[in-house]
Amino acid sequence: MSEASRRGEEAVRRPGPVQDDGATGEALGRPELTDEEFAAAFGEPVSRVLDLDTWQPGLDLLGLYGRLEREVREAVRLEEETVGQVRRSLFPRIRERPGAPPGAGVYRAGVDEIARVHEGLLLRGAVEACQGISAVYHTLPISIVQVAVCLVSYQGDQGAWAQRLYRRDLRLESIATVDEALELLTRRQGAYAIAGQGRRDALSELGRRSIMAYAERAALLHRSHARWRLGHGAPVPLEMVSAAGVPGLVERGLEVLEELIFRQRRFLFVPSAGRRWLLAIGNALAPLEYAILDTISDDLAQVIAAGQYWGARRGLGARLREFALEAGPQVVVGLYRASALAPAQLFYAHREHAHLAALIALADSVFQPHRGFPMLLDLAALVCQSNFGAETLAAPVQLAYMGTEGPFRYLRAGAGGPSR
Repeated sequence: MSEASRRGEEAVRRPGPVQDDGATGEALGRPELTDEEFAAAFGEPVSRVLDLDTWQPGLDLLGLYGRLEREVREAVRLEEETVGQVRRSLFPRIRERPGAPPGAGVYRAGVDEIARVHEGLLLRGAVEACQGISAVYHTLPISIVQVAVCLVSYQGDQGAWAQRLYRRDLRLESIATVDEALELLTRRQGAYAIAGQGRRDALSELGRRSIMAYAERAALLHRSHARWRLGHGAPVPLEMVSAAGVPGLVERGLEVLEELIFRQRRFLFVPSAGRRWLLAIGNALAPLEYAILDTISDDLAQVIAAGQYWGARRGLGARLREFALEAGPQVVVGLYRASALAPAQLFYAHREHAHLAALIALADSVFQPHRGFPMLLDLAALVCQSNFGAETLAAPVQLAYMGTEGPFRYLRAGAGGPSR
């Protein structure tokens, strides 16, 4: 019996996990809370939470609403006390702490400054925003991935670019022997499975996100002619510098990132979600205030240090470390708050243009006082969703299957929803 046959038969006999390569725990999130920390965070021990006798009956709505009101009221009271402490004790130290970037501190933007940014940059089309979207249609014979990016400005200019990738894991006509079939089963087995995804699916997910992140930054760099470029997320996303990425994609991504950070420089990136501890600091900001806190040096160093580079990837590791040392100090991370109704938001910018970048973020976000997020980014996302949402992929794929024998066999898998 060949080695492939032996592995395949063992995999079929033992459908449980066959190997822990460390990725499963990372994907699921290894527990880091102790019982004591859980009790401190939630106000009651694990044993009480798991005791069904302490759970509210499903029809006790009055009790549920009363508990919600008490918890929210107490949380807001504690948060207001924390805001005062942060403003008194922490804000003055931001500028003076060791390793603070040039210009670190808390600043207040004037209404006249916001007006000048509106009139001189945003409404003149001097700022263009890019958003990406991806969708996947999974069937047994083929998986189709659609990745698209859209570029918009307030002058009405827009551009859109899309790419479709076709992945065929199971090619029945190419399986010439039982050994090949068993080896295919072994590869597709879910030792790494999470919600039905195997390791190859997880790598495809990383690849899809990497391609979209690359395309967004490449479009900002090579397709935009505006003075300022506005992007979503972090300027150096994990997908583009991960050791698990495709080496060729990482190399091309580094070229784009180097040109964006070292030469273009007038960029602003705002993520939809940020780190909770930073946002807790941002909650102490008053409307139209912003803070410049740190560089991304430590974040980049940690990501690259966690990677494993050997063999052909050894040179890639050295290239990434060199990039981190040079690019990390050039990019600052900050916080801003556009409205008393909205939460604070993170932003990233080049250190030479951080103050103007913060003003642009504030000026674009005041258009949405309830959300406090750049409206130009939301507009780009809407254009992407309208033109390249999941339904734009599902319909033509289903139509193509209608021309085959037994088309309905492959419609049950369906299309994956749009994602970042």
